[in-house]
Amino acid sequence: MKPKYWVPAISRANDVIHLVARYPGKFRLIDLSQELEISKSSIYSLLNTLEHLSWLRKTDKETYTLGPFFGTVGTLYLHQFDILDAFLSEAKRVVSIVDEHIQLGRLVGDEVYYMAREEGSSPVRLVTDPGNRFPAYASGLGKVLLSQYDYEQLKDVLAETTFEKKTPSTVSNIDELWEEIKKAKEQGYITDEEEGAKGFYCVAAPIYDSGNEITAAVSFTMLESSWKKKQELATKEIQKLAKVLSLNENT
Repeated sequence: MKPKYWVPAISRANDVIHLVARYPGKFRLIDLSQELEISKSSIYSLLNTLEHLSWLRKTDKETYTLGPFFGTVGTLYLHQFDILDAFLSEAKRVVSIVDEHIQLGRLVGDEVYYMAREEGSSPVRLVTDPGNRFPAYASGLGKVLLSQYDYEQLKDVLAETTFEKKTPSTVSNIDELWEEIKKAKEQGYITDEEEGAKGFYCVAAPIYDSGNEITAAVSFTMLESSWKKKQELATKEIQKLAKVLSLNENT
């Protein structure tokens, strides 16, 4: 018996991915249709979608293998536990100094994936909970994560992104965003003043892996009244935390 609220399309995609993962480069569209008993019209749309999302890759022989998406996700999956443990251990100490909410996030496509949060004493509820995603262009975490790219790479990453205004302060286009990213590259951190949500201010810094690539980021978030008093302290402490969490000794 299938669980309540079962989504058949996702179930079919799961069947396709499992079969391709077990037998990479073996099945063509017609083979998958017959093997999984899915109509050719349905499997055609499904494969096109999975290929577009980089979940599958079509070979020169018209067969399918897993796409680069799974390499990225697999790497994130393997690394998330180490960085989560380190974050949860170190963030308590830093929050005790600044007493504001601190978040950990990674870049997934053009969005920030929020992995964890350590809360200060402020009763303010953030708009992003662990497990949520948020447009990278509209947050301090996102901008500092995007600072790993040059301008041409940034255009590729955000090629299909719609710059929706979250607040009047949100950047409107890629050129405005690039100016912010240049600041992040120069400073080693970036601030976000009411860009993601009205009334919220934050400062974010990048976390580097052993290859000196940005792999995650951390940020303090607070209200304007706290920001006026704590901006300098929060900026200093978030950079120190990012350095502690980085695997590259030169950061």
